[in-house]
Amino acid sequence: MFRGCAILFVAATFIFSASSVRASSWQDIEPFKSRRDDVLKILGTPINESQSGPLTFKVMGGTASINFVDQNFVRTKHLRPDLEGTVLQIILQHERSSDTPESMKLADNRNFTRDQMKDALVFRNLKEGVIYTFLGGTLKTTRYTFSEAQISRARH
Repeated sequence: MFRGCAILFVAATFIFSASSVRASSWQDIEPFKSRRDDVLKILGTPINESQSGPLTFKVMGGTASINFVDQNFVRTKHLRPDLEGTVLQIILQHERSSDTPESMKLADNRNFTRDQMKDALVFRNLKEGVIYTFLGGTLKTTRYTFSEAQISRARH
């Protein structure tokens, strides 16, 4: 558990210091830049794999699902064709995280918008491309996606 928290702390530190022209990355996997081969090289053999769908990996503290930009996404968002096949989103499912909005200093961080739903608390920073979801007060999901600057530059 300590190693999982340490990894999350390092990732959170990177997120808060990231430049606004890049998306948040995880394990050197970055939306709109990394490709399937890069992901396989970094994370190894997936526990669930399909040619057109996400890759799922067992990682310390939970699972990571990697979704890729497909032709439909390129067309509907009016993106450059060369982005097809790049990482669209990284979804980390945390199994036993003890992180809270307070421990991650999100409650007072103006870079994040806060959405309270029935059972979930969500913090979004779309400028940098990161979303945290808390259930029962603890971190359950971290999503890394493209930043606002990246999506703007990706359109043709």
